[in-house]
Amino acid sequence: MVDDKASLVLAIAGLMITWWVTEALPMPVVALIPLILFPLLHISDIKTTASNYSDPIIFLFMGGFILGLAIEKWNLHRRIALNIVRVTGTSGNRIVLGFILATGFISMWISNTATTMMMFPIALSVIHVMKDKKEGSGNYKNFNLALMLSIAYASNFGGIATIIGTPPNVAFVGFYEKKYNTNIDFIDWMLLCVPIALLLMFALYFVLTRILFPNHIKSNVAASQHITEELSLLGKFSASEKRVMIIFSATALLWIFKDLINKSQTIIKLDDTIIALIGAVSLFICPSGNLKHQDNFSESEELESSGGLLNWSDTKRMAWGILLLFGGGLALAGALEKAGLIQHLGVWLSKFAGGGFMLLFMVTVISIFISEVMSNIAQVIVFAPVVCSLADAVKMNPLILGIAMTLAASCASMMPMGTPPNAIVFASGNIKIKQMMKAGLVMNLVSIVLITLFCWFLLPLLMKL
Repeated sequence: MVDDKASLVLAIAGLMITWWVTEALPMPVVALIPLILFPLLHISDIKTTASNYSDPIIFLFMGGFILGLAIEKWNLHRRIALNIVRVTGTSGNRIVLGFILATGFISMWISNTATTMMMFPIALSVIHVMKDKKEGSGNYKNFNLALMLSIAYASNFGGIATIIGTPPNVAFVGFYEKKYNTNIDFIDWMLLCVPIALLLMFALYFVLTRILFPNHIKSNVAASQHITEELSLLGKFSASEKRVMIIFSATALLWIFKDLINKSQTIIKLDDTIIALIGAVSLFICPSGNLKHQDNFSESEELESSGGLLNWSDTKRMAWGILLLFGGGLALAGALEKAGLIQHLGVWLSKFAGGGFMLLFMVTVISIFISEVMSNIAQVIVFAPVVCSLADAVKMNPLILGIAMTLAASCASMMPMGTPPNAIVFASGNIKIKQMMKAGLVMNLVSIVLITLFCWFLLPLLMKL
C-alpha cells in the first residue's frame, strides 16, 4: 500500500505515460504537466519542480544542439559525408559502407533525427543517379533498400556513441547524476559505447550487403561523377567551415581531455556542460568571415552571416521541445523517487528477477522490443528509475542495467515507429514493412548480444565502477 501523495504521483505518472505512448498531445507539452499539477496537488512547490527544467544536463544537450546547428548551417555535414563516400568507392557495397560511416560519425554529435534528415536527400540523389545511369548488371532494388535502411540504422547506432548523440542518452545521464550525485564522464561513455557503435555499424554493413539484400553492383562511373560534382559545387573550404571545424574539434578535445586538464591545475574546473556551452557561445562570438549563400537558410539569414557563425535567429531550428521533455522527465522521476514508488517497484521486481547476467540480458531484450512501439526518449524517462532501483535491490551497480536499457532503447530496428530515423526512411517508399522487420529483427538480435556482453564484461573496467 502507498500513501495519498504517492497515489497522486502515480496517477500523474500514468496520465503522462499514457499521453506519451499514445501521442495524444505533443511530448513537450505533456512534459509541462508537473509544473501545473505538482504545485496544485501539493506534491512539490513550483520552485522545486521548475528546478528540474534547468538541470545542467539540459544545457549540455543544448550546447550539442547548437554545435549541430552550426555544422548544418555551413554544410560541413554534407562535405564530410560526400568525402567519406568518395574515399570508400562507388561500387554498390562501398556506397552503402560510405553512407554508414558518414551517417554514424555525424550522428555521434548531432541528434539521430537531424542526421537522418541531412543524409536522406543525399542518399536519394545517389539512388536517382544510379537508376538513370545503370552500368552493368546488379540488383538496384536491393541497393536502394540497403541504402535507405543503412541511413536509419547508422543514425541510431552512431547516436549511442556519445552522451549528446541521442536524447535517451541525455535523459538517462541526467537522471543518474541527479539520483546518485555521481557524474558520468563524456569520455568514459565514449570508451564503452564507441566500440559498440562501430561493431553495430560493421555488422549492419555485413547483414545488409552480404546476407539480406546483396546488390552485386560493380564500381559505377556515374555515381563517382555525381559525388565529384556535388563536392565541386561545395567548392573549397570556406572561412566559416574552417572556423566551425576548429570550434567543433576544440570542444570534442576538451571533452576528451577534461580530466587531465582538471588534474593538471586548480584555477578552473571543467565539466561536460561547461565545455558544451563554451563551444556553443563561441559560435556566436566568432565571425563567419564570408557571405557565402547557404541552401539551408533563407536570404534574410544569409545577410546576417557577416556577423557570427551563428545568429540567434538560427536557433529557431533547434529542438527546444526536447529540452522541455528532459525537464518533465526529471521532474516526474524525482517525484516518483521521493514518494517511494520507485523503490517499491524495484523491490517487488527483484523478487522475480533474480540478478546477474540473466537479469541484464532480460532488461536489454525487454528494452529493445518495447522501444519498437514506444518513443525511446519516453521509454528511458519511464524506465530509468525502475531499472536503477531494481539494480539497487539486487545489489548490482545501476549503471550496468541503466546503460544497457538506454542503449537498447535507441537500437529498435524493426518498426517504422521504433525511432524517428526509421520513420523518415520508411516514408521514402523504397522499403516495405516486411523488409524492415526482417532486417530489424537481425539487427535487434545483434544489438542485444553486443550490448549485453559489453555492459557485463567491459563496463565495470572502462567506467571505473
